[in-house]
Amino acid sequence: MKKIIKSIFILILLAVLSVGAFVGYRGFKQYEQLTGQMSVEQMVVQIESSADFVPYDQLPPMLLEATVCVEDRRFYEHGGVDYIGIARAIMSHVFPENFLQSGGSTITQQTVKNMYGLFSASVTRKVSEIFLAKDLENTCSKQEILALYVNIINYGDGYTGIKEAANGYFWKEPNQLTEAQCTLLAGIPQSPGNYQLSDHYEAAKRRQQIVLSSMIENGYIDQQKATELYDTPVF
Repeated sequence: MKKIIKSIFILILLAVLSVGAFVGYRGFKQYEQLTGQMSVEQMVVQIESSADFVPYDQLPPMLLEATVCVEDRRFYEHGGVDYIGIARAIMSHVFPENFLQSGGSTITQQTVKNMYGLFSASVTRKVSEIFLAKDLENTCSKQEILALYVNIINYGDGYTGIKEAANGYFWKEPNQLTEAQCTLLAGIPQSPGNYQLSDHYEAAKRRQQIVLSSMIENGYIDQQKATELYDTPVF
């Protein structure tokens, strides 16, 4: 009986490894196809040469801090792929009572996903995204990656990038945004259709509370500052 169980276990293990190898191969081939058409470095140059691109030193510090806190608090520590975050995401599904829900996708991964339009929900796509993320980390500094992210991410209501969002929502340039507006905008990309300000303002304010709580937890602001930012009118 033990031999049968052992044999079954070995067969299952081999099957899992085979599937993993196949998916990894498919993901790598997709990565090769994408970068064969345009490399990550070429894609970065194209985005940064856009007339609407806002460089890092012209972006509000509060927007950048809030974005990192709510989207990828280990952004400055990982190399593009947060394996700890992935493990936490898996464990939150297996043991939801013991682990807080946490996404496994980093800002770097989200950036390359948007750069290459990789929006299909497939494991193959995820694997190619990991290879692309590694390329981006080898090409750009953390500051450059963060600037790329806020310049190409969806902020709802048809606004792509922080310039369109600042212009469209508040009739301002990004460097004119208030700290309250920054913390409100930072929460939108997680689910633009559910947090866009035109018809989901109350949901966006609830999301802002999560952003501010994360900033407190990571030491960027204190509770008094969070309350002040939440209570400050944005319009």
